[in-house]
Amino acid sequence: MTAIAEENARTQSGVDESLRPKPESSRTLGPVPYMFMWIGDGINLGNMTLGASLIVAGVATLNIFQTFAAAIIAIAIISTVFALNDRLGYRAGIPYVMQLRLSFGVKGSVISSLLRGIPALIWYGFQSWIGGTALNEIAKIVSGNAFDNVFLCFIVLQLLQILLSLYGFHSIKWVETLTSIVIVAALIYVFGLLLANHSGVIAEKWVQADGSWGLPFFAFIMVFMGNYAAIFLSAADYSRELRPGIRDSRRGFLYFSPILIAYGFVLCIGAMLASATGISNPVKAFALVVDNPYITVFVSVFIVLGAVAVNMVANIIPPTYVITLLTKLKYKAAVTIAGVLPLATFPWVLVQDSSAEGLSMFILIYSAFLGPIVAILLIEYYILRRQKVNIEDLYREDGPFAGFNPCALIAMFLGAGAAFLLVQLAWIIGLTVAGLSYFLLMKFAFPDSPFKAGTIFAKK
Repeated sequence: MTAIAEENARTQSGVDESLRPKPESSRTLGPVPYMFMWIGDGINLGNMTLGASLIVAGVATLNIFQTFAAAIIAIAIISTVFALNDRLGYRAGIPYVMQLRLSFGVKGSVISSLLRGIPALIWYGFQSWIGGTALNEIAKIVSGNAFDNVFLCFIVLQLLQILLSLYGFHSIKWVETLTSIVIVAALIYVFGLLLANHSGVIAEKWVQADGSWGLPFFAFIMVFMGNYAAIFLSAADYSRELRPGIRDSRRGFLYFSPILIAYGFVLCIGAMLASATGISNPVKAFALVVDNPYITVFVSVFIVLGAVAVNMVANIIPPTYVITLLTKLKYKAAVTIAGVLPLATFPWVLVQDSSAEGLSMFILIYSAFLGPIVAILLIEYYILRRQKVNIEDLYREDGPFAGFNPCALIAMFLGAGAAFLLVQLAWIIGLTVAGLSYFLLMKFAFPDSPFKAGTIFAKK
């Protein structure tokens, strides 16, 4: 993007500074902090709960070999899609909500942006409630059981996260680096404790289980990918903070390595905890495994840090950008609203032992919509426009992307509808059907659509 185009985009009315193209001079996030950011995101109680969901009524649906095979396949795909979809944000410095206008239009992007923002708010509440539960455990021990109020701890944690998020990615950088190091150390301790005291039952219920290489195996790959579907959909929100000069292949490595380390580790511990205790809530399982009040405080502190770490990366900034775009509010007001809205998601229901399978189903359902959106974005940028975009046009309310693109909306709903035919494979089905549908609709339907301008299907 030229300096003139960048300056023009910055001066467009009605768009907050946080949504305008980020100049290269203000991108200070280096490769190492970027990797720590994804380690911090992956090491969280949500992923650990997914690992625990492998153990249903004391029986493992996948054994340890099938679990890690599914993980490696899913993470390889995740990293590839991440590196492909982050390129426009990395090159132009624009966030995801502005990238959506390229395919969906100014008005059409409202629907697709909400499909990213709402799941993030639900996960925000889920992670915060887990963190609030751990904070309550600390308070109980410190007060000698005189204090016991998870809801109040949840509110305190929300206020802390709102305060941190007011500083945007400047606070994310140091929060993620710190929490990544200390949480890994804490989990290594728990891993060793589980092996020392519960290796027999873990081997019986998970490692040596028959499991399945059939539909449950492929369904779990979809759950893995669905868990990251919302994040790599809004890849531009993160890559626009990364310093310039990093090759596309290297950015793929910056996703694959930390996600493999973090995701694989917490899934393993989640399955081990569920095997050893029969409890799907990792916080409660920790309390049984670590029968020492001082160690419980130590572990609970890192659970709290883990909740904050994942929210800072995945669940605060994306919905904040959506709120900023839709309401025209400034960033600080929008991020505060994003911190209050998780109360309406009733996170205390999602963390119940009986909700583990429901959480997996929730991921599959919303990823049925997110798979189609990412397919549309990739087809648009790489095939229809051949990576050539006039960024200034995205910021013009009455420009070539005004209104909505019917091809994108139809393709998204076709993909989501197809995904619901077999929800266990929702993400890949939705991605394939929507991508093919969008290409064909752009080629053959709506011949006078202004959204064809600048694509390979533009009128000669």
